Amino acid sequence: MKNIIQKLFKNSRSNEDGIFFTALEKILGFKPSNITIYKKAFTHRSSNKLDSKGNAINYERLEFLGDAMLSAVIAAHLFSKAPAGDEGYLTKMRSKIVSREHLNELGRDFNLIEFIESKVPTTHFGENIHGNVFEALIGAIYLDLGYDYCEKFIQTRVILPYVDIAKLEGKVISYKSLVIEWCQKEKKSFHYDVFEDNGITGERLFGVKLSIDNKVIAKARATSKKKAEEKASQRTYFALQNKIDSK
Repeated sequence: MKNIIQKLFKNSRSNEDGIFFTALEKILGFKPSNITIYKKAFTHRSSNKLDSKGNAINYERLEFLGDAMLSAVIAAHLFSKAPAGDEGYLTKMRSKIVSREHLNELGRDFNLIEFIESKVPTTHFGENIHGNVFEALIGAIYLDLGYDYCEKFIQTRVILPYVDIAKLEGKVISYKSLVIEWCQKEKKSFHYDVFEDNGITGERLFGVKLSIDNKVIAKARATSKKKAEEKASQRTYFALQNKIDSK
């Protein structure tokens, strides 16, 4: 009887749902149960969808849930695999694994943007869309199949192929934080001078000058203030690497 019901359910799907189900099963490594939850995980707020109670249908709440589940599983893994690590070490390592840069990388590797339903062209999305949808997918797995399947997905699709504790120990997730921490430790003054710099092409760019003890150490340009500051910080780090790494 169970096989008959499953067969009927499978045949009742639309062709579009069938394609989505097959692609999803390949990504997950197991069969999803409630396809509707996963559809929500790939629905952008621009779709302006509402449920029968007037609540928004999009991936943002699932993203919140997925972030919490990912953090919990990664924390448990680090607690087990790094028994000598104190709280500060474990927190820093978890931050590296669940950094926005790393989550975006995971989302791109799975090509999740391909499944997003949106009224906005995908070319208009910011870089973080990849990581946001990846977290929403994890949230959907938890709601659909529970913690064990959620943990299984994170172990097989995130931890095994991507998490190398030895390599992560030397990975810098924020050059700006690194430089600021060094300046504060060495009691050095620092200042990020940010200005709009449209350049010759007319593209909106932001320029940054990073000064330490009133001396300009590095300059950078990027499409956002945050990116420009990070790029200037990275150049500062490499300019002062011997001094920073010795502390």
